[in-house]
Amino acid sequence: MSIFQKAETLKPIIAGRVDEIEVARRLPADLAGMMAEQGLFRMMVPKSLGGLELEAAEALAILETIGAADASVGWCLMIGSTTGLCAAYLPHETAHEIYGGATTITGGVFAPMGKAVVEGENYRLNGRWQWASGSANCSWLMGGAVILEDGKPRLLPNGMPDSRMLVFPAGDAELIDSWHVSGLCGTGSGDMAVNDLVVPRARSISLIVDKPVEEGPLYRFPIFGLLALGIAAVMMGNARASIEALTDLAGGKKAPGARKSLAERTSAQAELAKAEAQLRGARAYYYDAVGAAWKAAARGEALDVEARAGLRLAATHATRISADVTRVMYDLGGGSSVFLGNALQRKFRDGHVGTQHVMVAPATYELTGRVFMGLPTDASML
Repeated sequence: MSIFQKAETLKPIIAGRVDEIEVARRLPADLAGMMAEQGLFRMMVPKSLGGLELEAAEALAILETIGAADASVGWCLMIGSTTGLCAAYLPHETAHEIYGGATTITGGVFAPMGKAVVEGENYRLNGRWQWASGSANCSWLMGGAVILEDGKPRLLPNGMPDSRMLVFPAGDAELIDSWHVSGLCGTGSGDMAVNDLVVPRARSISLIVDKPVEEGPLYRFPIFGLLALGIAAVMMGNARASIEALTDLAGGKKAPGARKSLAERTSAQAELAKAEAQLRGARAYYYDAVGAAWKAAARGEALDVEARAGLRLAATHATRISADVTRVMYDLGGGSSVFLGNALQRKFRDGHVGTQHVMVAPATYELTGRVFMGLPTDASML
């Protein structure tokens, strides 16, 4: 059975537990374990470590599939998968220590909310990070931290503070139940914190200056770009599910006193068709950008700034179009949409929380627009 078939097999199981996931505000441990046993969290881990190292489009299509079953579960899988990319940047012995287990799940927060003091061959790490999605099911966690030397931030050649991702056993972190939100409720994206934790230097990577030690085309993609693409994949799956929820409702829904069902109303037909075209268009652009970048990476080429900007723009566009589609479906559902038992309200909430991630925020348009204008651009975050 292919990994995609395994994901399809899990889809109805996940869909049958969406209410439980929403109430629990986290991915249930048994479901996370089931996904790990099927290899879903190892989609982007190098083959040299027993991972799947899938083509980018295949891994993203699987995230889209799971996102259609439930956006929160898709989000947790997205975080677990994209943090698996870090294995390609670590020394092989260290990477094997972390990713050697067949059912290992990793997670963490890229934002440099921590501080790491250099102490010989180690760092002393302190910090508290928000948005630690799926952390309750992780074996290892990682947190971004500014590196301090002689009491001051160490600077990169561009003048920015040097920050690194530090990896540590999940048991060394405190998980804080701070996740009380409007959407993506089941991601368990509460805070995590560590206090005076000693982390070997070998268990750290810079997402800005370090180069991967693995040679595969997947690792020629920018990590930030793949993170943004993963977000968009989950959101496209969520939007597709909202269309399906609306069409399921439409055949039997009639407004009070109306003779025609929602499905028979010409205005509803037109709005559905326009939403369908928008989602298909955004999805086609998205996979076109991914496919073009993959061909370049497979030829051994480093992705230039324009290619990286194209990936980020495609991801941001797909995420925001997906949110728009969930709003249209929510509106078409009328009063039925507001009830907690109706999937349309959850798809709407999940889709709009997804747009708030910094990797697909409106500022992305400014960043990519500079590139397309031919202006000097700091592309370290592309």
